[in-house]
Amino acid sequence: MRQDCKYFESRTYANGDTVRKCDLDLAPEAPWRCPDDCPKYTRRMADVNWSHGSLITPATPEEPASLGSDDSIAALLDAAEDIINDAAPEVLQEIEAEQQKAARRGLGRFLRRRPR
Repeated sequence: MRQDCKYFESRTYANGDTVRKCDLDLAPEAPWRCPDDCPKYTRRMADVNWSHGSLITPATPEEPASLGSDDSIAALLDAAEDIINDAAPEVLQEIEAEQQKAARRGLGRFLRRRPR
């Protein structure tokens, strides 16, 4: 992937796993490659003349042999993303309902304790 693109993101977790992705979700072959002709590629300007220490993005893992020749991987990831996106509005509604219920209970306790 183009690490010099402003939409490239990398995060390393405590267990050593690293996520490398495009924030715009335009790299179907992430974490290995961005499209050669990506319309949103924008060179990251903040890194110009910076001296990097030990927090440099880990090396990209080796590409699997099937990369670029098997569209089923991208299709599977797209299907999984669709499932999450379809469930998200319902989950958000449930969370908001729970928060509203908790807020009403909290206000009720406050009003009962209030001296008259």
